[in-house]
Amino acid sequence: MWTQLTVCLCFLALSCQAQDRSATLRRANNDFTGRCQYTFTVDSPAETSCPPAGAGGPEIEGVKSRLTLLEALVSRLLGERGEAEAVALAGEAGLQTAEEMSQLQQDKEQLNRQVQDLQRRLEELTLETEQLREKPCNQPQPPRLPTQDGDPAFQFGSGVFQEMKAEVSEVPAPPQIQQGQNRNGTGCGILVSVHEPVTHRKADGITGKYGAWFQDPEPIGPPYGAKTVWRIDAVGKEVKQLFAYEDMEQLTRGFPMKVILLPEAVESTGATVYRGSLYYQRRRSRTLIRYDLTSESLAARLDLPHAGFHGQHPYSWGGYTDIDLAVDERGLWAIYSTSKAKGAIVVSQLNPETLEVRRSWETNIRKNMVANGFVICGRLYTLASYSLPNTTINYMFDTDTSESKAIGIPFHNRYHYNSMIDYNPASKRLYAWDNYHMVTYDIQLANTDNSS
Repeated sequence: MWTQLTVCLCFLALSCQAQDRSATLRRANNDFTGRCQYTFTVDSPAETSCPPAGAGGPEIEGVKSRLTLLEALVSRLLGERGEAEAVALAGEAGLQTAEEMSQLQQDKEQLNRQVQDLQRRLEELTLETEQLREKPCNQPQPPRLPTQDGDPAFQFGSGVFQEMKAEVSEVPAPPQIQQGQNRNGTGCGILVSVHEPVTHRKADGITGKYGAWFQDPEPIGPPYGAKTVWRIDAVGKEVKQLFAYEDMEQLTRGFPMKVILLPEAVESTGATVYRGSLYYQRRRSRTLIRYDLTSESLAARLDLPHAGFHGQHPYSWGGYTDIDLAVDERGLWAIYSTSKAKGAIVVSQLNPETLEVRRSWETNIRKNMVANGFVICGRLYTLASYSLPNTTINYMFDTDTSESKAIGIPFHNRYHYNSMIDYNPASKRLYAWDNYHMVTYDIQLANTDNSS
């Protein structure tokens, strides 16, 4: 037993020496049985496995230095990759910018070529215009009328002859068609036909959907003459501008010679020009105004007795066309209605200086049933429709006989909204405002024995 104990102690001593002599042996007192007891203390394995303070320093420092080098290498690699990506992105952006610059340069060259082509075309047109102006105007030879020999149209059995015969029989030529002045020297007569409209200009903006335009049939002298064209755009709350054009060509080109600001606003499209003055209805009233165009001042103003105004008795298209002023060979007229006439048209001849009524005639033509009206040689004519492309002048009232009758003269509303018609006794034309467009109509008059 003691031998075994000695071996164990030796083993423990060696173990403790191997453990940096961390174990200790101590003898205890004998117990009550007489046995000897020994105790010893050994450091725990966990504590002995940990290196003492200051142990392993070089190895740890080596590991740290290697980790530091590894981190530096990784950072360097990542930095080189970022720079490469930045360079690649910059290259792509530069390539895209270069492509856009190239495309812009191509577009610029194409636009320059188009501008050069347009300039060359403009020069060609200018040269052609000059050549046409210098070239003498050759009168065309009158057409040679076909003869019955060898022309199938004159053969009775041909279809061409039948079609011509039907067409001529549809519109018979009236006797004594007016071609110039009649024997009384007034150029008066009965209206028998209206030609196709001739368009002179289209208004630029919405204010020109309705309007009035005219030329003075009896101008009094400079600065305005018979060629001067006057125009009013009638859309707006305060219509006060009167445009003056030197002639028809300047109107077509859109170059007014002057714009006059009127003292009172204009109502609708019933204005007219006569003997150097503008005659019009003041807005929202039955007041007539005479405005002297030479002095640019108000020359006269007077209420039209009992006349309806501002939508009481308009034409069928509306537009506050209660009072319509007109001019013919006999002077200045007003076309309107009154409460006494109960909507029937009243036509009155006015004094052009004072605007006083000289004489009035009440007709049996309902004003709101016709689209417009004008006076030729003392006869009132009315238009059936303002919008139908193919309509008629449907009534005539003769102030000489105080009689009216239904007629059916074809009339063409080319632009389908005719808001104004005026007659010019000097040019023997109708002036109309058709849906932004300023148009004229040539007419034909037939001589009558009682024309004056």
